[in-house]
Amino acid sequence: MNKNTADNEAVLRGVLDGWKAAVDKHQPDQAAAHFTDDAIFQGMHPYSVGRPGVAAYYDSQPPGLTAEYRILETRRLSDDLVLGYLNVDFSFTDRPTVNVYLSILLKRIGTGWAMALYQVSKLDQDTTGGNPGSK
Repeated sequence: MNKNTADNEAVLRGVLDGWKAAVDKHQPDQAAAHFTDDAIFQGMHPYSVGRPGVAAYYDSQPPGLTAEYRILETRRLSDDLVLGYLNVDFSFTDRPTVNVYLSILLKRIGTGWAMALYQVSKLDQDTTGGNPGSK
């Protein structure tokens, strides 16, 4: 791992660890605090823009929801922008875990960082070994 990748991962973890803690404790406003005021947010429901939509999304999630993330890729797009691509398991108390892929864009805000974009993708498992849609 090169220094730039390690630095990018440290920036990502600095935001994501706080987001995860808020999700795990069902603290929607705290989860939303890890986003920019004008963040574009796409969870598993229609998208929203801004912290109120993020807080409403996490408030609608059942108590007991937890998140475990793994950073798969990261890129520094500029001094003030870090892109992250993650695999996330959202676990529930009463149903199977949901595995998703998450793209986030972090933006430097003052001396800290916040998510400006959050885009979830749920991919079907490809059991054919080929490209999706291939025959």
